[in-house]
Amino acid sequence: MKNELLKIGPFTVYGYGLMIAVGILAAYFTGERRAKKRGLPYEHVFNLVVWCVLGGFLGAKILYWITEWKSIVANPGFLGDTLTDGFVVFGGIIGGILTAYVYCRIKNLDFLRFFDTLMPSVALAQGFGRIGCLLAGCCYGRETNSAFSITFHDSGFAPNGVALIPTQIYSSILDFIHYGILLFILKKQKKDGETAAAYLIFYSAGRFVLEFFRGDLARGSVGALSTSQFISLFTFVAGIVLLLVFSENARDGKTKRDMSA
Repeated sequence: MKNELLKIGPFTVYGYGLMIAVGILAAYFTGERRAKKRGLPYEHVFNLVVWCVLGGFLGAKILYWITEWKSIVANPGFLGDTLTDGFVVFGGIIGGILTAYVYCRIKNLDFLRFFDTLMPSVALAQGFGRIGCLLAGCCYGRETNSAFSITFHDSGFAPNGVALIPTQIYSSILDFIHYGILLFILKKQKKDGETAAAYLIFYSAGRFVLEFFRGDLARGSVGALSTSQFISLFTFVAGIVLLLVFSENARDGKTKRDMSA
């Protein structure tokens, strides 16, 4: 793969950055269209996307620094050296969700309805983002003898000249499938929050399994689990708890309506 796709004078178009931009735009356009269909004030989608991207990058950076605390203690200059690289996806998800919650509270918007409406687009954006990982050679897989493998020759991240499991491709495919499943759930859901909870459950489960095939183990670990697997356990449980809470709230609301009828 080639991360430097195009050079125009002093400017370079990088594959990773381009696919991140494509993912953000795809999330915005699909999210706005879905908000219109669901009768939400869609004019807020643009601001939500912008703020959530900023909050997501901040969350991804902070979580990366947390996982690298030993490096920071040994060399405080590590913070400045890693300002433009080193991010943890789960930190981005958490940061983006918290930012959306704060925005909706400030603007007096229905957070749960926006949460459900936009989370499928987050999965879509992640699918494009993983294509960027493939172009850059990051988030690579373990060495393999399988015929279905990928070999990098000019990567600054993955080992070059070695057949690797194409985890970026698997991740991207799963994200696009995830997008389709969430759209189906959103159409069929009977209570607010169901689609958002499903996002947390499915993404956490998929990420937990994929981590077994990742080869960039320098990202850190917690016992026998990678850092991402460890976090996946909590986000998976959070998704289950949210689904139960939303379901219970829906039943309570129905009971009160029946009693007042």
